[in-house]
Amino acid sequence: MHVQGNLIIFAVEKSINYNVSPMINREIIRIKIVQLTYAYYQNGNKNIDSAEKELFFSLSKAYDLYNYLLALMVAVANEAKRRLEIAEGKARREGTPQPSTRFAYNRFTLQLSENRQLSDFIGTQKHTWADEPEFVGKLYEQIEQSQIFKDYMADPVDNYATDRELWRKLYRTLIQDNDELDQLLEELSLYWNDDKEIVDTFVLKTIKRFDEQNGAKQELLPEYDSEEDRDYARKLFRASILNADEYQHYMSEASRNWDFSRLAYMDVVIMQIAIAEMMTFPSIPVSVSINEFVDIAKLYSTPKSGGYINGMLDTIARHLIKTGRLMKHIEDRPQKS
Repeated sequence: MHVQGNLIIFAVEKSINYNVSPMINREIIRIKIVQLTYAYYQNGNKNIDSAEKELFFSLSKAYDLYNYLLALMVAVANEAKRRLEIAEGKARREGTPQPSTRFAYNRFTLQLSENRQLSDFIGTQKHTWADEPEFVGKLYEQIEQSQIFKDYMADPVDNYATDRELWRKLYRTLIQDNDELDQLLEELSLYWNDDKEIVDTFVLKTIKRFDEQNGAKQELLPEYDSEEDRDYARKLFRASILNADEYQHYMSEASRNWDFSRLAYMDVVIMQIAIAEMMTFPSIPVSVSINEFVDIAKLYSTPKSGGYINGMLDTIARHLIKTGRLMKHIEDRPQKS
């Protein structure tokens, strides 16, 4: 982990199963708040209004990346069409068989290219994949040389489902883990390299959701499910910072049997935000808050942080409930390692 400007660059290593429809959900919001709260304390100019704007800008950039990666598949299809036209002209001149149009006119990418939401997004962007012809051309060549492509072209089954499945496989194999793409994205936006592994899961989910019958009206994942999640992000971020002294006092009270002084600073930030969520949102069970932030600690802090934070948060929550400061119930729960 390192700080770059106001942004913390993390490697997201978790495979996430999202069953909700919006792109920006509470798991992403929690991660972003951990990143931006840590950056807030690293930044000498501690302006909470500016930091809040940075939080929402960071979240919006994650949604931009989602659209940008969908547009990459359209760009590759357009490159395939361009090369097909050249190959068709050459075949006519030489009297040889015409090349296959199957990949260039893949039903899934044709539908994606006509998608109204995606077209609207592309129309608002100053930088598009048309500005990266070298990368798009190289990716097309990698696809053409892949066994996935060869198997697809030889498959006697030719329908929408096979076209869509081709792109799911290609995305997972050649786009999801692509160092050159990661570098390009980082050059375009400091946020994008940080967000890509999470956003990849949403792109794959979108591919799977596409239905030929929906045509150009196929819905992409919305940015937010409702104003409620934006409000959640705003309240959690502000509570974490404005009540920091109070929450850190709770940590000190509960850490008499813990070596609190040796706690990594990132762990302090994570627990501070977890306590803020427990105290600010009556409808979120204590166990949910603890489990979510323990998982974040496992990914973004030290190897021992998960177990330490799990025990600390459990102790803090029980102490706050016992002293009447937290009006929630906490059930007996297994200790996460």
